[in-house]
Amino acid sequence: MKKPYTALILSAIALNLAACATTAIPEKPTEPASQVNNYPTRDRVDYVLNCIAEHGGLNYISQYACGCKIDKIAEQMSFEAFDTAKTFTNLRGVPGESGAAFRDPKQSKDLKKKLKEVEASAEKSCFVK
Repeated sequence: MKKPYTALILSAIALNLAACATTAIPEKPTEPASQVNNYPTRDRVDYVLNCIAEHGGLNYISQYACGCKIDKIAEQMSFEAFDTAKTFTNLRGVPGESGAAFRDPKQSKDLKKKLKEVEASAEKSCFVK
């Protein structure tokens, strides 16, 4: 009676070893992961809340549309470019030489223009008119 148990145990061990030997090594993805979700949650929420306030307050339509809008912006701009453009936009009204650093550089003008275009495109595709 010992022989069948020994054979059973040896075959179980052999199956386990075979299963371990054939475990596939995961392949590396050929394409980099999407950068759509590279915006910090805090910044997304801040943008959505400001957008909701600009569109008449909290309701289902403005909440959905503003969430959609930041997603569309994230598809077209990296967070670094978005953050820099928002900084330039917010500080363009600083008077004198202090404000010139935010108003005058070509990078400032280019990023503000791109942000305006991206926001207009997102607004058009997310808000029902």
